Amino acid sequence: MPLLVVRGIEAEKMKNVSKSLVEEMASICECGTDNFTIECLHTTAVFDGKIVSSYPFIEVSWFERGPETRDRLAQTIAKHVQSIGVEEVEIAFQAYREDSYYLNGNRIV
Repeated sequence: MPLLVVRGIEAEKMKNVSKSLVEEMASICECGTDNFTIECLHTTAVFDGKIVSSYPFIEVSWFERGPETRDRLAQTIAKHVQSIGVEEVEIAFQAYREDSYYLNGNRIV
């Protein structure tokens, strides 16, 4: 289920590491690769009256798996993103509550 929403990094770059990134994340989370989604958003950043480059930022929405898994996942994401020439990336985790998650209008727990 982890969903990565990527801002400030071109989809053309992310696609080059998407397979190896998802494989490594699946290993860390002990689940199948089909549990992961990566979405690259087109964003337009403005500052000081100008259009500027968006800062590389990845938000990970998931069901919490603990600080050790979170740390390993963040390190893995950073490693793969830096391998495509992104010098610095911020990563933030947002945890879903299982009792607030629905599939087709039905609570999953």
